[in-house]
Amino acid sequence: MPVLRSTVLIDAPQRTVAGLLRDGTVSAEAMRRCGHRFAGSGPLLCLGETVRFGVRVAPGVRVPLRTRITAVSPSGIESVLVAGPLRALEHRTTLTPTGAGTLVLDEVAWTSLLGVLGRAGDVVRGRGLVLRLLAARSEVLVEQAAQLVDRPVVVATALVRDGAVLAAQRTRPPALAGRWELPGGRVEEGETEPAAVVREMREELGVDVRVTGRLGTDLPLPDVVLRVYTAEPAPGSPEPQPLEHAALRWVTADDVPDVDWVAADRAVAADLLTLLRGAVRSHP
Repeated sequence: MPVLRSTVLIDAPQRTVAGLLRDGTVSAEAMRRCGHRFAGSGPLLCLGETVRFGVRVAPGVRVPLRTRITAVSPSGIESVLVAGPLRALEHRTTLTPTGAGTLVLDEVAWTSLLGVLGRAGDVVRGRGLVLRLLAARSEVLVEQAAQLVDRPVVVATALVRDGAVLAAQRTRPPALAGRWELPGGRVEEGETEPAAVVREMREELGVDVRVTGRLGTDLPLPDVVLRVYTAEPAPGSPEPQPLEHAALRWVTADDVPDVDWVAADRAVAADLLTLLRGAVRSHP
C-alpha cells in the first residue's frame, strides 16, 4: 500500500487550522485548482459525513469517488474510502502546535485494484495526483488562515447541567427560525472570549455561568469565526429564561442526534455527545 506524506507549517492556532480542514470551501478550492470536483453535504465537514469527489484522470473524464469522515477533532481529521476505483484509501491529517504555528502532516495510503499493473499506475499517475492535491490544499490553508485573522469572533456556549446541554430555539432570521442552537453572540472590542460568554448568557438567558473550557474546533463561517465554549451554571444562578429565543430545552446525549440544530452547531454534535457522556460518568 503506497503511503505519501506531506507537511506544511500554518501561521495559525491549532483549533483554527482544524476548523479550516473542515471548511468545505477549502477542499473545493484545492480540488478546483487541480481540475477536480468536490461536494459535501454542508458547509462544514462532520463526523460520519460522506464526501463526493470527481477526480479528473483525462481531459473531460472524471472518476467518481466517495469517502467518509471517520475522525474530526482539534488534532486533525481522517477519512476512508466508501466507493471508487481503489481497493482502499485512507487520508489522515495530524496537527501539532509549535512555537511558529501549527504543523500539518498529511498521510495518504491506498491500494489499487490491478495488482502489479495498478502499482505501476500508482507511480506514473497516482503519486503525482495526490502530491498536487496536497500542495494545492496547503496553499489554500495558508491563504485562508491569513484571512481568518481579521474576522470577528462569535462565541457559542454549551451550558451543561446534570448531564444535559441547554439548546435555544431561534426566532430569526426566517431561514433559521424554529431551529436550535447553542446560545451566544459576538465578542465585543476589548472583550475576552470567556467574558463574552458570561455576558451573552446574562443577556440571552438571565443566568450567571462559569466557563469551563473549549469544545471542538474553530468553525469558519461567512464573515465570522465561531468558537464554542463549555460552561456550567454558577451557584445560586436562576433558571434560564428564553429572553431572546422562542424556547429553551435541556438536551441529553440520547437526544443530541435528533435535534434540528443550525448547521454550525451540528458540526459540534459529536463533541457534545462526548461531553455529555463524560458528564454523566462524572455525576452518576
